Amino acid sequence: MTRIGKITLFILIFSTLINIAFAQNSADTILIKKQKNTERINYKDYTFSYKKLIVPAIFISYGVASMEIKGLKQLNFSTRNEIIEDKPSRLNWDNYTQYAPALMVYGLNAAGIKGKHCFKDRTIIYATSQLISTTIVTTLKNLVKEERPDQTNNLSFPSGHTATAFSSAQFMFREYKDTNFGLSISGYSFALFTGIYRTINNKHWVGDVVAGAGFGILSTESAYWLYPGINRMLSGKRKNSTTIVMPFYQNKGIGIGLVSYF
Repeated sequence: MTRIGKITLFILIFSTLINIAFAQNSADTILIKKQKNTERINYKDYTFSYKKLIVPAIFISYGVASMEIKGLKQLNFSTRNEIIEDKPSRLNWDNYTQYAPALMVYGLNAAGIKGKHCFKDRTIIYATSQLISTTIVTTLKNLVKEERPDQTNNLSFPSGHTATAFSSAQFMFREYKDTNFGLSISGYSFALFTGIYRTINNKHWVGDVVAGAGFGILSTESAYWLYPGINRMLSGKRKNSTTIVMPFYQNKGIGIGLVSYF
């Protein structure tokens, strides 16, 4: 199977499993402890929307296409060659800026600038987004085996740092978009910095970074869609049963992890 075929199969499996898990969130409304008060939140805030797939789909499609389409592959190599010629200073700030937006959310809440969710709820959402992101990135790295620009290994596609950075930035956007839009988009500057420096540090091709951004955004959106069911499960207010399913890669094969609570 070609690399594009493997990626397509994985995305189809992932999408199917997310839809199965999301379908179990059948309540019209959920109770969420928001800041110090418990209030009823309209369930549509956590409803799956195809519109929210447009941006990540474009980014992911570009990243996949960059491995096969001649013009995009040339852009990957020409960017790498220019970086090698210019010899810019190599900084490891991208190891830290990938987490900056998420840390800002917690810092702002501690300073009294409240976001959408209380500490417990936003932690559940962020942890879920990171679990999803890590699963996607780790699986695809081992499936695709794209060589890094610096030739250190074959784990280039997609960029894990960028996926983490954009999942964190999307998390910040979701938490503050309704109360402070300008503040909500500030996390993307750190995400862009992270992606750019993964390229400057010669660790990733341009396509790896763009795809990583798409997968990061998708991971956070998936976490918000799944949150009502996870919240019910953790609070003990489950209806019948709750099942969490997630694709994984192990021993050169794709599998499905399933945990069901009754």
